[in-house]
Amino acid sequence: MVTEPRRAAREGARFLGLAGLAAGIGAGIVVGGTAAAFAVARKAVTPLTRRIADTEIVAIDRAAQTITLSRTPDTVLPGRYGLFINGSRGYLKLGSVLSSTETTVTRKLLSHVGAGTRIGRAATFSGWYFSHPSELHIPYDAVSIRTPVGGCPAWLFPAKEGGERSTWVIAVHGRGTTRSEVLRAVPVFRDAGVTSLAVSYRNDGDAPRSMSGRYGLGATEWADVEAAIAFAIDRGARRIVLMGWSMGGAIVLQTVLRTAYADRIDSVILDSPVVDWRSVLDFHARGLRVPPPVTQIALRQLSMPSWSRVVRAGEGISLNDLDIVRRAGELTHPMLVLHSDDDGFVPSGASHGLADARPDLVTLITYTEARHTKLWNYDEQRWRDYLQGWLRERGLGQVV
Repeated sequence: MVTEPRRAAREGARFLGLAGLAAGIGAGIVVGGTAAAFAVARKAVTPLTRRIADTEIVAIDRAAQTITLSRTPDTVLPGRYGLFINGSRGYLKLGSVLSSTETTVTRKLLSHVGAGTRIGRAATFSGWYFSHPSELHIPYDAVSIRTPVGGCPAWLFPAKEGGERSTWVIAVHGRGTTRSEVLRAVPVFRDAGVTSLAVSYRNDGDAPRSMSGRYGLGATEWADVEAAIAFAIDRGARRIVLMGWSMGGAIVLQTVLRTAYADRIDSVILDSPVVDWRSVLDFHARGLRVPPPVTQIALRQLSMPSWSRVVRAGEGISLNDLDIVRRAGELTHPMLVLHSDDDGFVPSGASHGLADARPDLVTLITYTEARHTKLWNYDEQRWRDYLQGWLRERGLGQVV
């Protein structure tokens, strides 16, 4: 019998690209604790080169504009979503759930699918919904931000006429995604009368590759966000809100602790954030039945410069430095944290721990069944109200 926590962890293993690793360990492909630990450590810092299919298209009814998917904890959620198809070469927008069985979910299909369009069965369910800024019908500029690794592309959405142009939100996407992930937030901030900057960072597929070509889990990417802050300041920003989704949350948290522009940051908003990488990696390893000693070796390897170079993670990643519950006393910026307790990818425990450690700074909003980075999708109005309420309390923008 597979328990719900284990099932959730196995589904969430796709977040780190570890799903195939467990099978290798179980089948003896990875031999010995050290080799297994090496593989776990390397997977954690390796950018995904393709989206991993997590659902199956059972049927499409073009006449009725419906699509039937295999049932998962994500595909059954209420709200609007996206679906990557044909190896991510295509993208469909999905509407509300129309019906469901024990094994399938039928949803409204919001994208037109021509009669001659060929669609494979494998697909990836996504919370993006918007895949390009043109879909927002909001003025924007494609800009480049000078960072330590080169020019990182970004989308700049100016505040609407009459808005507060000196207040900026810098939005940071999560692991294995691109800046399209943050587009859901842009109309919310525009309606609040502030400017939005959707940024990219090293090794995310849009921005330049670093020398290692590996994630720093926030320990290196924060410098690219700091460059975005400098970009905003040069263009008149006086009060800046940093917002991060998933690993973008870890990047934002490193930024507020390390940047020379901390005095320009008004506050932080986090959606399904990684607050402590140890807890995330341990969660996925346990779900994949990786022996605890192997997990501990892998975590130590990431922190050791000699081993870290072997797994191509650069000069070593201090997981202690990335544990913001442990470092909660160093925080100085107010934070709004939104997290679902059934996340399935990034456990919410560290978010709770951070709120408990710094109730003076951290406002934690919890959901019960919104999954990972799908809080906007699950209840758009509630999400919008929380964000605009936060801006209002901070005296930012001109929320109507």
